[in-house]
Amino acid sequence: MQDFLLFAAVGFAAQLVDGALGMAYGVISSTLLLSLGTPPAAASASVHAAKMFTGAASAASHVRNGNVSFALFWPLALGGAVGGVAGGFLLTSIDAETIKPWVVGWLGLMGVVILRRAMKGAAPRPKPFRAGLPLGLAGGFLDALGGGGWGPTVTTTLVSAGTPPRQAVGSGNAAEAVVAVAVSTTFLVALLRGRWPDADGLQQYLAAVLGLIAGGVAAAPLSGLVARILPMRAFTWLVGLLIIGLAVTQLLSPLLR
Repeated sequence: MQDFLLFAAVGFAAQLVDGALGMAYGVISSTLLLSLGTPPAAASASVHAAKMFTGAASAASHVRNGNVSFALFWPLALGGAVGGVAGGFLLTSIDAETIKPWVVGWLGLMGVVILRRAMKGAAPRPKPFRAGLPLGLAGGFLDALGGGGWGPTVTTTLVSAGTPPRQAVGSGNAAEAVVAVAVSTTFLVALLRGRWPDADGLQQYLAAVLGLIAGGVAAAPLSGLVARILPMRAFTWLVGLLIIGLAVTQLLSPLLR
């Protein structure tokens, strides 16, 4: 019961941040699981299993609050599903730590770009974002490998390209629910086909998954409302600062072990 309550609290906080700013649910949840000794593939599988439920609740909240652009959603979801399947199969057979420096570098660069936009008060681009399919492909692949790469890749790119933050967050969150289903299905297929050598003992993470689901679903209705009512410039500042914070944390984590 203690594990369930702990992960429920983590899931609530993580989903509130993720639903409002478009990132951090996977990063927060995966970081906690990894700190407890969970293998990377098992951590990613657990987080994506929870994301199927929390993502669906968050997507519904964003649709209800008018934050989703379906012109962005469909290519992001399709590309993300394909990339997630590829990343999931890769993660079940190799160590994903080799790509971590590249993800951290991308985080830092996008955070700087977003903060620069916030300082200048740049207006949204007059033309819609057209690279949703390749962006979703990259985001889904990194999300499956790291358990939390979707938001930092997709949301930061959309916002830095000038997409209104509430549309970037809402559309990205809605597409992420589709990606979670694709990645979870990939882990299940890998397990059934014997391609996942470290899959023994997955049942021990059941309390963590259920807690993440319970907390995330409870927070989801609030996150869409927060994304809708936050002023755009303040919202952009929050996204940029969050990205920089995540990048610095990841860079410093090896020194704190």
